[in-house]
Amino acid sequence: MTNAPAGHPDPATLAARQRELDTDRVKIPGLAEHKREKMLASPLAFLRGSATLFYEILRDWPELGAGPEATGYIAGDLHVENFGAYRPSALTFLHEEEQSEEARRAVFDINDFDDATVAPCRYDVLRLSVSLLLGTRALSLGGVARVGLLDAMLASHAEALGGSTTSPPVPPCVKSLLERVRGRTRKALLDARTEMVGHSRRFVRGPRYRDLSMDMLRAVPPAFAAYVASVPEAERPPAAAFEMVDAAFRIAGTGSLGSLRVAVLTRGKGGPDGNFIFDLKEQGDPSSSVLVPPPACGAVERVRRAAQALVSHPPRMLGETTLSDLPSLGRRLAPQEDRLDWSQVPRDELPALTRYLGSLVGSAHRRALTAPAPPWSAADQKTLRDRAIALTGLHEAIFLAYSA
Repeated sequence: MTNAPAGHPDPATLAARQRELDTDRVKIPGLAEHKREKMLASPLAFLRGSATLFYEILRDWPELGAGPEATGYIAGDLHVENFGAYRPSALTFLHEEEQSEEARRAVFDINDFDDATVAPCRYDVLRLSVSLLLGTRALSLGGVARVGLLDAMLASHAEALGGSTTSPPVPPCVKSLLERVRGRTRKALLDARTEMVGHSRRFVRGPRYRDLSMDMLRAVPPAFAAYVASVPEAERPPAAAFEMVDAAFRIAGTGSLGSLRVAVLTRGKGGPDGNFIFDLKEQGDPSSSVLVPPPACGAVERVRRAAQALVSHPPRMLGETTLSDLPSLGRRLAPQEDRLDWSQVPRDELPALTRYLGSLVGSAHRRALTAPAPPWSAADQKTLRDRAIALTGLHEAIFLAYSA
């Protein structure tokens, strides 16, 4: 890459830095090594778990993060596996077969805002581009094909950011995901995560859920009540639906693995198949805070504002609470939530999918701009491509050093 920053990033040093971050950031005993095992699965898995390191690299070698201007809310940890389906409609007490088409509708969009912040949009584009190059390498695509996909995504993003109203068609793999989740029921969600104990359900303890300490068990009810009170009244079901049935520590994610996260099972609609599942998740400074200061509105409000700014159909029932003195975001889990499995996308659909994702992100960035931005030219796109290629090679090297 031309105009490289002074001093060359050393993969071994950066791998050691990631191990420090793993140890420092993972607060729950025994999960630091579990996080490392997940990150060792592939270079893409490593990228997913090392967002802070990504931004430290851009801070220390700023030329790698240089590019066109446009600032607004960004997702912050954008990668190819942070898109998925969800149902944006308000909670209803009707049975699935009684619900309207609109109530059962699922949408596909960016679905992770924990690291969202106000920053240059190119940071999102760079991280997404690196994930695309790493993810397509795992599919055994050649270099020409991978760079071609990246060019198509960057062009589609630039068109949408510039105000184009012509969106690429929805790829078959996305249509298939939406159709699949549309028919999922609450009972299926409960059966996958809970078991019957006597006449009621409880979370299945094991790889996904663990028992909470006695102190935490006492802290959860008031924290959950505070979350419920923060949910907009129009989105809030009757008080009886929030009656707690069980609570457990939830193990999920890669980058966020080891943060405080509690799953709450409530009475919901009543009966063992009518329970609701809620998620209370610790929120701290976004990973990009090592490079750009986060908004002064508070961690949970930052996430909520970003979700409302970036996606045309924001998720419902987002609320705020404090759990173990930590600001936490509360939300309800729905059966329609599912991520796009990148490894299962047919090769012949990859061009359509990358153009679609580029347009989706470009539209999100345009929607969330804090000030008008000039269109990104072909030269701007080439600059981002060159930086993404350099960052991809660096992350591949760091991953190997981390593995060693």
